[in-house]
Amino acid sequence: MQAVYYEAPRTFTVRDVPDPVPGDDEVLVRVSYSGVCHTDVNLDEGEFFASFPLVPGHEFTGRVAALGRGVEGLAVGDLVVCDNTFTCGACSFCRRGEPLFCEHFYSLGINGPGGAAEYVVVRGSKVFRVENRLTPLQAVFTEPLACAVSGADRARVRSGDRVLFYGAGASALLLGQLLRQGGAALMVVAAPPSPKLELAQRVYADVTVPMERDRPQAADRRLEDIAPHGFELVVDLTGSAAVQTHALSRVRPGGTLMIYGMARFGERVGWEPYTIFKNQLTVVGSFAQIFQFPRAIELLASGRVKVDQAVTDVLELAEYGRALDNVRNGRGIKTLLAVHPE
Repeated sequence: MQAVYYEAPRTFTVRDVPDPVPGDDEVLVRVSYSGVCHTDVNLDEGEFFASFPLVPGHEFTGRVAALGRGVEGLAVGDLVVCDNTFTCGACSFCRRGEPLFCEHFYSLGINGPGGAAEYVVVRGSKVFRVENRLTPLQAVFTEPLACAVSGADRARVRSGDRVLFYGAGASALLLGQLLRQGGAALMVVAAPPSPKLELAQRVYADVTVPMERDRPQAADRRLEDIAPHGFELVVDLTGSAAVQTHALSRVRPGGTLMIYGMARFGERVGWEPYTIFKNQLTVVGSFAQIFQFPRAIELLASGRVKVDQAVTDVLELAEYGRALDNVRNGRGIKTLLAVHPE
């Protein structure tokens, strides 16, 4: 089969690799679409916890091609989504009920073979049937929405809170809808002028503020007019150290700063500890998801979270490099690889 194949960081080709074969309790999935996000850019650089050689692709949907012995509740041809995360269940974190920090965390497309390929093998318990509930283009958003569900849980928005987002990409689109429905009274999005910002205004933002990432302070006057004392929740979705450094100044006393965008490894931010101490600020991170696929599927199937306007580029598997460039340079909203398009 054809797959994106990394020998090492920044060294990939689209080539023939051996067809995967499902074992007991496993499912062979014929990939329809695979999403590309900023995590894939970090993996391309050898960051995150990438393991090489690697077939990337942690956001994917497809149809059941074959079932291993012992798999129940699925049939060949079913449209499915696949939770790419696996935990050992036995390490100290798993035994404390904190599987996201599993010492042996295994993730398809990160440190295991993923969905940027014609076929992928997935453990049966991690495969969810969405036949007649979602379209393939909706289903491919299940993994990033599951991460947003985890982020919304971490954010703990209260009814009436004012929320500021730095960034307006696909992750912001998903998390913004959840926080809006979770009680936020005001959703403000600061981001560069683009179709992303326009979509935010249409779908979940009450106010949008044009802002360049390398000059976040330029938006301060407008943000101060909107919330003179700051926002109860400020979320950085850019991964920019400059934005993350500045974002703390927009959090009101007693408020929360959430780091949702993944910064480059080794980057540093400059916060004054006294400000955090005096204003009793909370700083939280939201890293990934575990066990959130059922909630994400329900949100998509109910129409509570809308994704139909988010796909701006659908490329062939052979155009993986172009897909990475789209994400790296902020072009479009969501880029998909059409492996076996429907």
